[in-house]
Amino acid sequence: MNPQETKPMNPTGKTSPGQPRKTWRAGTLTYTAGGLAALFAWLLFGDFSWSMQDRSLGQMGAWYLKHIHVSNFVFGFVIITVPNLLAMVFTPVVCYRSDRHRGRFGRRIPFLIATAAVASACMIGMGFCPFIGPWVNGILGGAADGARTATVWCFAVLWGVFMFCNTTSKQLFDGLANDVVPRPFIGRFYGLFRAISLMDGIIFGYFIFGHVEKHYTLILCVVGAVYGLSFAGMCLKVKEGAYPPPPPPPPGGAPGALAGSVKTYGRECFANPYYVGVFVLVTLGMVSFQPVNIYSIPFANSLKIDMATYGKCLAITYCCSFVLSYFIGWLSDKFHPLRMSMIFLLVYAVTTALGAWRATAPAPYMAALVVHGVTSGCYFTSAASLGLRLYPGSRFAQFASAAGIFTALANMTVAPAVGKLIDATGNNYRHSYLAGSVLALLALAVAAWVRARVMRLGGYKNYRAPE
Repeated sequence: MNPQETKPMNPTGKTSPGQPRKTWRAGTLTYTAGGLAALFAWLLFGDFSWSMQDRSLGQMGAWYLKHIHVSNFVFGFVIITVPNLLAMVFTPVVCYRSDRHRGRFGRRIPFLIATAAVASACMIGMGFCPFIGPWVNGILGGAADGARTATVWCFAVLWGVFMFCNTTSKQLFDGLANDVVPRPFIGRFYGLFRAISLMDGIIFGYFIFGHVEKHYTLILCVVGAVYGLSFAGMCLKVKEGAYPPPPPPPPGGAPGALAGSVKTYGRECFANPYYVGVFVLVTLGMVSFQPVNIYSIPFANSLKIDMATYGKCLAITYCCSFVLSYFIGWLSDKFHPLRMSMIFLLVYAVTTALGAWRATAPAPYMAALVVHGVTSGCYFTSAASLGLRLYPGSRFAQFASAAGIFTALANMTVAPAVGKLIDATGNNYRHSYLAGSVLALLALAVAAWVRARVMRLGGYKNYRAPE
């Protein structure tokens, strides 16, 4: 997909020497309406394949771990702590290098292709965990409970590597959007992004998730293979523009370059309290929804809700969010993502508090699950372009990865802590809704602090990111 050059055009659509065709710019790239449509089509195709694995694997992984009867603490540790530890250490390295990489395929595409290939291989490996675990246990001597332990370890390693690649590719993909999508369309692009993601969720939740118990391996392997091939196809069709030369590497050879890079990363990302506040806001906004999301399947199981019914609840949630997604993206373009995200944080805090009180039987639980999903979806759509509005554009991936460090630390703490709370209260999964409400209120307080600083930096319309 190559952006088209500016050509004159008259109202009938034919070129005319006196009337220039309307164009939009993103860096050195210039798009006509047709070029912009082609860009969106390929990016959304890549998003469809990325969302396909994102919407399916989280639910399948949660189901599989509970299927082999791990405790809530181990469940939270494997699903959240292990991958976030890997992402916290390695994702900033990849993003820092991406911002400074200059090559024939751009600064994002090579890293996106590599992370997609590894993620695809890990998904296929997780599909075969039911066979790999007993095989490893046999090699090690065949202990009585060894097959389950070996299976959990195999799954944890593959899951951790996959989630590191998944987290990294999301930040790189956002960096690609920052580089190639014209700024006036960024909110609506993420509205369409959410719509595609929700379409994946509807398909998976309504038609596929009910078959996971019988066809876990087949479904996971097919999704992994399709994701790897289709995401790579998107990467080969989207073209990046030209970038200014990167800053020179620190002197002193490899050791000096490494030390200098770490020092530069820390100074640029963490020396300004304003950016630290933005990172805390992004983190609290993300983890506010984690307690309910992580323990939703165990909660449903505790109320004897079968997976087919649970999947249909997800499909209803995604349908509602699908209808709202482009409208929410438009509102974010018009009123700013910070303002919109604050509104939805407040709504979420209230609705999850009600869920913690009322979700004591299947019907009220399913209602609370749908409301949680729709409200959190509105927040994610409205806040999707928040970093693109607040971080320096030339180092977007670097700053996104710095926020990811905060998010990883919070996830590593919140998920096991909520799991421990649930275990200690006799599997009272309503505490996941209470935890979500408290975290959303904290996020709202930090958002108010960030908003005050944004007003001092030019306000919503004239904001300039501090360098």
